[in-house]
Amino acid sequence: MASLAEIRARIAAQENKSTGSTQSDNSIYPHWNMAEGTSATVRFLPDGNPKSEFFWVERQIIKLPFNGVKGDSNVKQIQVQVPCVEMYGENCPILAEVRPWYKDESLKEMANKYWKKRSYIFQGFVRQNPIGDDATPANPIRRFIIGPQIFVIIKNSLMDPELTELPTDYMKGLDFRISKTSKGGYADYSTSTWSRRESPLTDAEQQAVETHGLFNLADFLPKKPSEAEMRVIKEMFEASVDGRPYDAEKWGAYYRPYGLEVPAGATAEKQEPHAESSVAPASAPIADSTPWEDESVANQPIAVPSTSSDKAQDILAMIRARQNKVA
Repeated sequence: MASLAEIRARIAAQENKSTGSTQSDNSIYPHWNMAEGTSATVRFLPDGNPKSEFFWVERQIIKLPFNGVKGDSNVKQIQVQVPCVEMYGENCPILAEVRPWYKDESLKEMANKYWKKRSYIFQGFVRQNPIGDDATPANPIRRFIIGPQIFVIIKNSLMDPELTELPTDYMKGLDFRISKTSKGGYADYSTSTWSRRESPLTDAEQQAVETHGLFNLADFLPKKPSEAEMRVIKEMFEASVDGRPYDAEKWGAYYRPYGLEVPAGATAEKQEPHAESSVAPASAPIADSTPWEDESVANQPIAVPSTSSDKAQDILAMIRARQNKVA
């Protein structure tokens, strides 16, 4: 595990550079389900991978909105999540196409829609739980899906020179309080903070670590897409921008919206079907189904392309014409 000084150096290096599995059980702690005005106290643990640079891993996801599902008039709007391959240190074809859109004021809203969404996976214990119906699993080491708003607080606090030990240290670590309020009608976590008092792991917590071991957090990142999956991702992106519906027969064996079954006869290209995308239809609560979203916008309605395919095609044609002109 990296030292506090090494973590600080890596965070600073990343900032300088920038300026110049599915949720099927309660192993993930759903802090987004807390009532407004309540707080949860958690104790983060190190990554189980001793080579990990931090005690978290970053996940990068691109959300592709569609005007329904082909052949199903009952489904109006859905989203499909796909991994952004920049997460694996490779060039992302979607972001390569989207980046130039930011140079045009009229395309910025469209660019934001398709830009990658970041979230961060941590692990640890829930020491104070305000969610009454949340049961602690047999393995009390929970995973936390932290959005950008909370992550900024965690990261900035690590740069505080008064912090002398890693918050994940078993004996001299710190609790973190996740506090939920509201701002502008949306959930707000900006008052979350570290405790200033050291708190060692209890005997029961130490025993849990010895019994169950720590998670290798990278195991919970989406798998790197194959060449076939990258072709499907590009096809879905183009169809989404065009305003076309999601085609389950073509793409269902690779990536699909939450709750949609793979249609009979749909097969992936010489590989096992991809894990189901954890995105709910527009009728489901967004904050509950996509907790990795930035909490400040998590409850906003799903943005989808215009129902007018002509308008979507005009936008796509304009985008590509400008790219060709630049090239």
